[in-house]
Amino acid sequence: MKTNETQKLENINKIIGKYFNPSKSDNENSEVYTAQINISYYELGCVITNMIKMCVLTLDNDGHIKSSTNKNPINVSVILEMVLEMFPLNEFELLGEINQMIVGDN
Repeated sequence: MKTNETQKLENINKIIGKYFNPSKSDNENSEVYTAQINISYYELGCVITNMIKMCVLTLDNDGHIKSSTNKNPINVSVILEMVLEMFPLNEFELLGEINQMIVGDN
């Protein structure tokens, strides 16, 4: 049993290496700048959830439409693009692989 658990831990270490590496930038000559925010996954989830809720409320209340009473409408597409950039897909893929390795063996 301990050999099986040791093998699982070794496999997890290999998988983690693919997703978490020290390189900061994929393309140093790019004119795209990335803001790095150090928050927990829970806090990130809360921020993403709140931004999506804001978009829903904006659309439901016509806050995205310029009118005589709403001189500064909210650009929902820009907010949703930011949400997509914030979404930790690599980490979700990692968790999926770990889940498959641990739960898939049972």
